[in-house]
Amino acid sequence: MKSLPVGNLEDGLLSKVDLRRQQVAQTVEEVQKVVHRLTTEISHQDIRFQAVPYCDTHNGNIKVLAPSHFLVTVPVRGLAGYREAREQRWRYYTLQGTRLPCPLRDPEGLQQWLAVEQFMKSLWQWHEADVNIEGDIVPAKVLQVFRKLVENAIRTCHLSGKVSLLANRAAVWVAVETSACQVELELAPMVEIPTAWSQKAQWPRCLKRWPSPEKVGCIKSFGFDLLACSSYHWHLSFLQAEKVLLQQLDEDGGCRRRCFQVLRQLKEDVWCPGRRPVITAHHLQTVLFWTCEKYPHPKDWQGFGTALLRLVRKLHKCVSQHFLKHYFVRNTNLLRGASASELDAVAQKLAVFLKNPQLGPP
Repeated sequence: MKSLPVGNLEDGLLSKVDLRRQQVAQTVEEVQKVVHRLTTEISHQDIRFQAVPYCDTHNGNIKVLAPSHFLVTVPVRGLAGYREAREQRWRYYTLQGTRLPCPLRDPEGLQQWLAVEQFMKSLWQWHEADVNIEGDIVPAKVLQVFRKLVENAIRTCHLSGKVSLLANRAAVWVAVETSACQVELELAPMVEIPTAWSQKAQWPRCLKRWPSPEKVGCIKSFGFDLLACSSYHWHLSFLQAEKVLLQQLDEDGGCRRRCFQVLRQLKEDVWCPGRRPVITAHHLQTVLFWTCEKYPHPKDWQGFGTALLRLVRKLHKCVSQHFLKHYFVRNTNLLRGASASELDAVAQKLAVFLKNPQLGPP
């Protein structure tokens, strides 16, 4: 097995990691000012959507998937007391409210329907026809309403020279000009479910040592979210749970976070650069979680070079097979629908690295 010349790391890669962190932090600072202005105006126009707060520290509503590709979750207001659906039924409609004669596939993996009756308390606006069809809160209709609100807010806030709404997208995407680059944001309305854990997330698996039972209880107490980012189904999200897992990575003094930062830097610089990369930080994070679970002991994360190569091998295997299981919902492949040719190109670069691991220029 090839060893990793860790000495090269001190010459440049850690400084690049620090520089990346500073640059991304500056971009996030600019982006969140814009997002706060837009969503504040949107909230004034429609009470169902909340303003994304401005935060001096980490903003939990902004997820950096790549340096110029962010996910921004916009919380909704007026839905509380969530209960899992008691019965399953086919529900497919046109946006005009007509029931489709031939039902499509039932929700899979991270997808689910959402009925207003699943909430003990709901604002009357969620029963309105602009978002509701026969009791279902339909993501496509929510996105239709939200897209129009974003368009109006861009104009009202005089941001037309800085922010533009991107067309031909199922979800709501905007491009924001920052001092460093243009950043594309997916703005996803989000239903927060802080009081329950999704039945689809059969986690943790039995007899697993990582994370500890105490941490599992803490993580599950944060619940989950439902994002509007497709036509019929709401998309399960576990952003808060993932954030807590990342924050508590190295309580035993290991090098997991350092390995993750270097893995992300190599991915962005060498293996998969670009504005809309086929492999994002969320994929790398999932690889990290699976590897932490397989190697739960502190001694497994004492040697940086060995630990980093372990992560790269896991990433190479997933990319080569075009298969990466979601960490919480096991029957979901996060690489499903990704470009096979792009994945193969990344796999080839990873194979070259594994044959001759170098962290810096030769």
